[in-house]
Amino acid sequence: MSSIRRVLVTGGAGFLGSHLCERLLDRGHDVICLDNFFTSQKSNIAHLLDRPNFELIRHDVTLPIFLEVDEIYNLACPAAPGHYQYNPIKTMKTSVMGAINVLGMAKRCRAKVLQASTSEVYGDPDVHPQPESYRGVVNPIGPRACYDEGKRAAETLMMDYHRQNRVNVRIVRIFNTYGPRMHPFDGRVVSNFIRQALAGQDITIFGDGSQTRSFCYRDDLIEGMIRMMDGSDDFIGPVNLGNPGEFTILELARLVLELTGSQSKLVYRSLPIDDPTQRQPDITLAKKHLHWSPTIPLREGLMKTIEWLRSIDLEHYRPPTPNY
Repeated sequence: MSSIRRVLVTGGAGFLGSHLCERLLDRGHDVICLDNFFTSQKSNIAHLLDRPNFELIRHDVTLPIFLEVDEIYNLACPAAPGHYQYNPIKTMKTSVMGAINVLGMAKRCRAKVLQASTSEVYGDPDVHPQPESYRGVVNPIGPRACYDEGKRAAETLMMDYHRQNRVNVRIVRIFNTYGPRMHPFDGRVVSNFIRQALAGQDITIFGDGSQTRSFCYRDDLIEGMIRMMDGSDDFIGPVNLGNPGEFTILELARLVLELTGSQSKLVYRSLPIDDPTQRQPDITLAKKHLHWSPTIPLREGLMKTIEWLRSIDLEHYRPPTPNY
């Protein structure tokens, strides 16, 4: 499509949302960024405020809002464990009530809506790598359930609005993503390791470091989301978006030490409850339907992220919760 669209991005001032807004603006679309700034930073989108096709609304997606839009990217939700466990009820509300509100808007406006879901819907998987057909092993009463089950419920709502009200939906399941504008205090493994290494602090590894993750650079991820939104109505997902390259946490720590030149020591702590031991996407569907696969290797992406974290003043970033 070449026509200008009115696009709403919920969570648009966040790590991924701000880059998505940037990409959409560069394509000439009118972009409304909606964010309550719980885990995001206004500095992420400050450079966009003067652009005539950009609008910022400070609003909580759990509350109804009435806008006229053609497309909605629903990214609003704290995504790091320390953030979403800080107020688990609010996290569940953000996923469930947020989905209801954006779906209601999409139904009224006849807008297309993309749900940013997560690999966490697979829980601690016993199938590896994880295809979209896998239903997961999720603990519905554990400390991570507010996020895992909230995102699963949001997917349910998307499909029910699609079947019952013919809302044009898309579902993407995002695997671990990193890059510039990650919140330095989000508690995620990439930002933690780099921040600790640059400060010469001990690098904290939970468990023995043998658990695996697959790290996708943010530019690759945003490209996949846009392709999904622009793609055929015959493919609504869910679709995995992530990098199938699998690394142990210990391998990541050693690579960060190498790239930063840090002399930090590795220290080990007990593994959090329900922390997945393996995480790797099967991206067969993304390759087939979106002609998408990641292009940026971990070493290159980490260098860009390290360079960005070196350039910022950590004093300008407030930890959103005490749990970082």
